[in-house]
Amino acid sequence: MLMPNPVVSAKNLSLTFETNDGPVHALSDINLDVDKGEFVSFIGPSGCGKTTFLRVIADLETPTGGTIEVNGMSPGQARMARAYGYVFQAASLYPWRTVENNVALPLEIMGYSKADRAERVKRTLELVNLTGFEKKYPWQLSGGMQQRASIARALAFDADLLLMDEPFGALDEIVRDHLNGQLLELWARTDKTICFVTHSIPEAVYLSTKIVVMSPRPGRVTEVIESTLPKERPLDIRETPQFLEIAHQVREGLKAGHSYDE
Repeated sequence: MLMPNPVVSAKNLSLTFETNDGPVHALSDINLDVDKGEFVSFIGPSGCGKTTFLRVIADLETPTGGTIEVNGMSPGQARMARAYGYVFQAASLYPWRTVENNVALPLEIMGYSKADRAERVKRTLELVNLTGFEKKYPWQLSGGMQQRASIARALAFDADLLLMDEPFGALDEIVRDHLNGQLLELWARTDKTICFVTHSIPEAVYLSTKIVVMSPRPGRVTEVIESTLPKERPLDIRETPQFLEIAHQVREGLKAGHSYDE
């Protein structure tokens, strides 16, 4: 039986930025496949290329070596085909637009009809538990609710791939734990493929089917750890020996990649 093509496939991928101080090797020889329905976290210290790799997938950066395909297309073709949604570190909502109008923005740009926009906005706000907040403005929402609105915007046009760049990094631990649980529920309901950047070992282990450990200067993949946790993950799974063992593997992978050296 033929296996389906990966959603993301990078082969010998490299990216070097030319600067006034000389070349900066952001990514080096990345080989990685992300399969349909996977939740893949990228973890490593600042400067290891996690966000840069996400930006390459999204056609926001252009590699200088190797190849990358998204749904069997180039990143540029995937962008034109609206193959992914992108959630940034900050919610990046327009303060003069209501929640529903922020979520509808990509749909307006894509030319969806008013009726179709309304139906999609309603559905995606239900997915992120923001029903009833349609008419609110971003400044009337908590930080966690703003990020949920940002996730709804990325989901509105129903792309199969969701790219998430540390979306919960600025939130306090209680809110972060709550949104982690909600994100797992959303992933289970929608069967999206998710690429997720984080600095948090517990977050990476709790969310992921696969954890990609990266090391800095130049950014490279040092280890890929497959999770053995069940798909159903209550928050207290973090206290189990199985969870702690995977977290230990990730921590050791970071050490092996000299991620704590400065």
